[in-house]
Amino acid sequence: MKEFIRTHTAFSLYSALVLLIVIIAIFSPWLTPHDAFASDLGNALKAPSETHWFGTDKLGRDVLSRIIYGTGLSLFMAFTIVCLVAIIGTIVGSIAGYFGGVVEMVLMRICDIMISFPGIVLAIAIAGIMGGSVGNTILALTIVGWAKYARLVRSLVIKVRQEDYIAAAIMSGGTSSVILRRHILPNSMPLVVVTASMDLGIMMLEVAGLSFLGFGAQPPTPEWGLMLNEGRQYLQLAPWLMMFPGAAILLVVAIFNVWSDSLRDILDPRQK
Repeated sequence: MKEFIRTHTAFSLYSALVLLIVIIAIFSPWLTPHDAFASDLGNALKAPSETHWFGTDKLGRDVLSRIIYGTGLSLFMAFTIVCLVAIIGTIVGSIAGYFGGVVEMVLMRICDIMISFPGIVLAIAIAGIMGGSVGNTILALTIVGWAKYARLVRSLVIKVRQEDYIAAAIMSGGTSSVILRRHILPNSMPLVVVTASMDLGIMMLEVAGLSFLGFGAQPPTPEWGLMLNEGRQYLQLAPWLMMFPGAAILLVVAIFNVWSDSLRDILDPRQK
């Protein structure tokens, strides 16, 4: 373990920061100094102080508490979306790459249709039709995000399928499901994992973007993008309402991005 930390110092440091964010996200309801939902109109729009380090919003709610509470929601939504798009894309890409023919053509044309639309624009349209909510945000971003993984996995499966050990497995009587599960998918997973880790930060930005536009989490949910939207009208009077949630988004996304880059360097040294 010590040797690994010395060899991969940057990855170890970034992993520690990611672990800290995950711990904050898991225990966020118990880490907030104040009730993230409690209103106190007598303390509305108070500047940062010893009592409220990040100030209060228009309803007198503690901004720091809402940012900490929002960590859990933002990370949960991003992680759920990335897992769903990776699983769906992997299944579709594996089927298309392994069986080929008409199956591949139909699935890849569907992928082409999905990729041809700007992802965030299509997500806004879907979320707008279904209505703004956490569940609909997850569903909208999942619908527009799986096609990239499908095309990635398809290309990997086509490459692996040409290996000699796959031909040997077929000749020995291995079924398609067994070959996919034991031989093809394990060889495709490292790149899928790296891609998924790199998408965590992107998904957090897109979740915040949808909430900022009113198509994501709805009041009084303490979500970072929604907090930016609520603080927008008080930019001159209470700039901390946008400054601190924006800083939280920037910091967390940057940490996940540098962590995913270092993870890629470990799993695929050729990318260094």
